[in-house]
Amino acid sequence: MKRCNICFFGFSLIFSLLVGCGKSTTEVSNINLEEDVPQRIEIVDLSDAWDTILNNSTLNFIGGHPIDESFLAMVTANYGDEVIEEIASYANFDSPEVWYQLTGKSIHVLWYEYCNMTGLQSYAYDKTYLMDKEVDGDIVLDFTGDVSFAEGIATTSYMDQQLGGIYDCFSEDLLLDMQSADILMINNEFSYTDRGTALEGKAYTFRANPNRVALMEDLGADVLGIANNHVYDYDEVGFMDTINTLKEANMPYVGAGVNLDEASKPLYYIVGGRKIAIVAATQIERTLNYTKEATPVSGGVMKCLHPELFCETIKEAKSNADYVIVFVHWGTEGNANYGADQTALASAFVQAGADAIIGGHTHCLQTVEYMGDVPIFYSLGNYWFSTTGNMPAGYDTGLAQLRITPEGQIEAYFVPCYFEAGVTSKLSSEDLRYTSIIDSLNLMSTTATIDKNGHISKK
Repeated sequence: MKRCNICFFGFSLIFSLLVGCGKSTTEVSNINLEEDVPQRIEIVDLSDAWDTILNNSTLNFIGGHPIDESFLAMVTANYGDEVIEEIASYANFDSPEVWYQLTGKSIHVLWYEYCNMTGLQSYAYDKTYLMDKEVDGDIVLDFTGDVSFAEGIATTSYMDQQLGGIYDCFSEDLLLDMQSADILMINNEFSYTDRGTALEGKAYTFRANPNRVALMEDLGADVLGIANNHVYDYDEVGFMDTINTLKEANMPYVGAGVNLDEASKPLYYIVGGRKIAIVAATQIERTLNYTKEATPVSGGVMKCLHPELFCETIKEAKSNADYVIVFVHWGTEGNANYGADQTALASAFVQAGADAIIGGHTHCLQTVEYMGDVPIFYSLGNYWFSTTGNMPAGYDTGLAQLRITPEGQIEAYFVPCYFEAGVTSKLSSEDLRYTSIIDSLNLMSTTATIDKNGHISKK
């Protein structure tokens, strides 16, 4: 895995306050900020800079955080007088991007560091991970559809028969993409347990031996989505075994928990100086109730058939992060066309603050659309998944990829892949199947276009 859980690292920041690490005036003047900006404020000295930031800043400029003199002292000590004075000259602007451009860290990251140093508001940051990988250029986030290591199904049996195990189940170049992503999120479409009884009346139930959780780390996973309709397949005991297995493996998960507070809580990653929130929920089941919804006193998944509560989670994430990624289980199985129920939920998520939406559940690919500036991957379908002991026929699949540029923009990509005979492979742009997948998704989309390199843009 590519992360380390953030602890209370006040000592290092206090040391930074004492010694400082300011940038030179030349470095500041060479930073290229937005063009066509309003007239900047003239800053006389450091005292004027602090006063200007405290009295002139919009809430958006300071990320909505209650910054004070001690926060500004931390930034000044770490980055120098010239940097804080330059920041102050933009303090009446609405965009907080200047903090990142001048310090290499967004206002949310700087505030997080300050809270850890001082102990303030630590309760709001207990599911935050600092990625231990340097970022050169874009921050890359990859997302997969359904993955299952359930016992007795064809893909697991195939894996167990290979000399390389899981490494023989993905093409080498695809594995490299997954393992090298700054954040890789996988939909964990099964429970980890060897106890309990399959839910009576449910057609398909999936569980894996808890020791198979290590396979997720082999794939490079940084977070698992468990807000789906199979995490509760073996009733409460199987669900709690799943939660405990993930905790013992130090594998972050989102979308379910031992109670509503845990199930609804956003997960945060700090990478490349940006803070990214991931939230997850399931619309499924829409008419049945096999999968239990979390309550204040009982475990289960975060549900969003009625999205009001989940939208509060999105709003909470938005107030603490630069970007909010919504990972949602929705739609109708086997239907390549997304439905009005999905677009209605997507609209609610976007209004609440989603910056991108990644969907799953349908077991087939659905297209990509834009809602305003928000890319929506309606469903990634199966990624490495089977339902019985019989190997399924080959199917189209792929990675959803989000790249956050150094300028702070989200660029969306789709990486076409194909599953066949137990192996998911990345397709070459020269492959006819690659072109067929892109053409099919483009044909179904009314607002987005995927080019031959997989880049997605608004029509």
